[in-house]
Amino acid sequence: MIILIGCVIVIGSVLGGFMMAGGNVGSLIHPSEFVVIGGAAFGAMVIMSPKKVLIDLVKLCIGALKGSPYNALDYEELFKALYELFMLGRRNGMIALEEHVTGPATSSIFTKYGRFSHHTAAVEFLCSGLRPIIDGKIKPDQLKMLLDIELDTLAAEEEHPVHVLTKTADAMPGFGIVAAVLGIVITMGAIAGPIEEVGHKVAAALVGTFLGIFISYGFMNPLAVNIEFLNHAHMAYLRCIATAVTGFANGMAPIMAIEVARRGLSADVKPAADALEAMLKSVGSSKG
Repeated sequence: MIILIGCVIVIGSVLGGFMMAGGNVGSLIHPSEFVVIGGAAFGAMVIMSPKKVLIDLVKLCIGALKGSPYNALDYEELFKALYELFMLGRRNGMIALEEHVTGPATSSIFTKYGRFSHHTAAVEFLCSGLRPIIDGKIKPDQLKMLLDIELDTLAAEEEHPVHVLTKTADAMPGFGIVAAVLGIVITMGAIAGPIEEVGHKVAAALVGTFLGIFISYGFMNPLAVNIEFLNHAHMAYLRCIATAVTGFANGMAPIMAIEVARRGLSADVKPAADALEAMLKSVGSSKG
């Protein structure tokens, strides 16, 4: 919603100023310019991107329109789910977590927290982090290195669509010039015609330059930055899980492992320490 509001402001400001100066919006509508610029931009993206990156880029653009999926309520449910898991592991041993880790879709803990279980990638990350400890394949002090490697790989993958979008945005003014040059070529072919026709063709050529610059700096570059923020929010959510799991695996009390994870959060989603403690104690009392 915020992105749509921003788009309305950008378009409204530009067109409003243009009309206030006596311009006619109809003079900016030249489908041929859109075809040249849009087709060239899409073709460049196809050339520079593997298929997976293009698919990820489409998903991220759609996600940007929806806004960040991680807010204070999402972290609240995450902490509750982690606390229940950790308390179960502390009381009954890590082997008691196996049924939840191997079958998260049917887990009595995960299904209780819909906002958390909705983030399937996060659930899978949590399960993949706990599984080696439950199976005894690695020592607790080796878990941090394992999770850090996975997080670094995920972060690198999420940067690729942003790079593609940014590079395409940087190329848009150039594509606008290409459209303008083509327009001038057409204009020169009609230079002996009526002055109105020549003026119309020159205007169409200049619109190409305008569109290239406008789309680049008004939409594509800002969208790339917005997607970067979404990626950071996603990685922060996963790092929170990794910090809590690593702390618990190394012997921290469940509430302390979650407290360590809480301290790494940004202010907009971080619960107060007292509020977190009260929330987790309420989970424990309801279980008891």
